[in-house]
Amino acid sequence: MNVLIIEDEKKAAKELERILYEIDGDLSVAAILDSVEQGVSYLSKEPPIDLIFSDIQLADGMCFEIYNQVTISSPIVFCTAFDEFMMEAFETNAVSYILKPITSEKVATALAQYHQMKTAFEPASAARALGKISSHLKNVFKTTLLVEYKEKIIPLRVKDIAYFYLDKTIVKITTQTNQCFFFASSLDEVERILDPELFYRANRQYLINKKFVASIERHFSRKLVTKLSVDTPEAIVVSKAKASEFLRWLEGLNN
Repeated sequence: MNVLIIEDEKKAAKELERILYEIDGDLSVAAILDSVEQGVSYLSKEPPIDLIFSDIQLADGMCFEIYNQVTISSPIVFCTAFDEFMMEAFETNAVSYILKPITSEKVATALAQYHQMKTAFEPASAARALGKISSHLKNVFKTTLLVEYKEKIIPLRVKDIAYFYLDKTIVKITTQTNQCFFFASSLDEVERILDPELFYRANRQYLINKKFVASIERHFSRKLVTKLSVDTPEAIVVSKAKASEFLRWLEGLNN
């Protein structure tokens, strides 16, 4: 049996590979890939893959981008940090999952499920599973953040946040009404828990909400200066390297 691992955390990928060989010495790990780009390139060549172990959030995007671009017939075991939405989708569609952290018991269960259903596995079933997982996944991102204000804890709707700003080591939130709150987390962590269709990491200091982008000006060095509909402490500069990606992100706005 040929197995493909798609996982952007090197340590997690090697641990999964070790566990697979420990459970079944006859299987073969055909490749370990760590990005959407690698996944598309590899699977486009139609290699003989019996089973895919796929992380959901990769360094350059969501794994679903791979399966939207490449038609595959291999069943998939998703490795994820999400819980109830993913479990519901997999149980309904007979696609297994591993809830991180990865253990030998979880991998063994996933392999047993694969062997039980492989004769009945059809590409159409996989497509339906991916569709349901994708729709559920949109609900996994945070829609509300809890912030402290004076002696109170306030639920703040994510859609009302205009931007996050890293001021030295402190993350500040500014809302559509120019209210300001402090948030006890790193900007990297905030980026991970928010919907990337709505929020974009413009640079090291800014994570901005697409709804509040008012205008964009081209800078002489091919950088972009973005202005929001609310005040910002300093200009939001998008580097030349990220300019094209940023514009594509803006074009993807669905109202």
